[in-house]
Amino acid sequence: MVTSLARRGGGIGAGLLADLALGDPPTRWHPVGWFGTTMTAVEHRLYRDSRAAGIAHAAVGAGIALGAAAGCRSTAAATAICTAGRGLRRSADHIADRLDNGDLPGARELLPTLAGRDPANLDANDLARAVVESVAENTVDAVVAPVWWALAAGARGALVHRALNTMDAMVGYRGSRYERYGWAAARLDDAAAWIPARLTAALVVAVRPATAQQVLATVRRDAPGHPSPNAGVAEAAYAAALGLQLGGTNVYGGRVEHRPTLGSGRPPCPADIRRATRLCRDITVAMLAALATLAATGGARR
Repeated sequence: MVTSLARRGGGIGAGLLADLALGDPPTRWHPVGWFGTTMTAVEHRLYRDSRAAGIAHAAVGAGIALGAAAGCRSTAAATAICTAGRGLRRSADHIADRLDNGDLPGARELLPTLAGRDPANLDANDLARAVVESVAENTVDAVVAPVWWALAAGARGALVHRALNTMDAMVGYRGSRYERYGWAAARLDDAAAWIPARLTAALVVAVRPATAQQVLATVRRDAPGHPSPNAGVAEAAYAAALGLQLGGTNVYGGRVEHRPTLGSGRPPCPADIRRATRLCRDITVAMLAALATLAATGGARR
């Protein structure tokens, strides 16, 4: 059992290292992009304003992922496909580059690559908050959760999680069209990310030990007020570790949401974007170290 888990950990580490070093392939060659195209076609066939239709949509997507897992026995390959930490950090840093150069319109133009909120009226500090919050949330979805599910269930776990997360991004948003149809995808994604979100907070503590007390206190105090059971945990942990206050008023497709604040620090500024991406990278490196230790332990026992 230990040897099998260690072998799997070595494969996950190889896949995570591939993402850290190389990042995602071009969209047209990325299996997740193919999955998204397929699920758009599925939506065109199945869409009804009902939860039953949304459940069918989620079942089809999960079935496709399970079929892909049957053909992809490599946990390393599945992990490389399903993690996207390098792409996340690169997208955030590109926005930071625009803000550093005083190119506010360019930064606004890039924001939809990371966050769903309306960028038109956001100033530089508002954009920085949106990016930091997105990096925190996506550290769970794009880095920690794929590794957790690969460790728990191999290639099957990583691929099904990525399918659920992709479907949530496509149809899980609140709104008149997807309020019922996207319910199943959103709830399944919440369930799949519950443990990884809390593991993310623990990893923040591990890589920023000087802030451990503040991180734990902020997560306990502020995360329950966030509308997401998982994003609030990651954002609260990032806020405390970076000495920031996140949350506030957001606009999504003309819909205004007033979210509770997370953390008790200062408001974010553009320089905090790179601090957030460094924190995400440090979490990735910490997981690599843990996976290498697991693999080495298994090898020593053999």
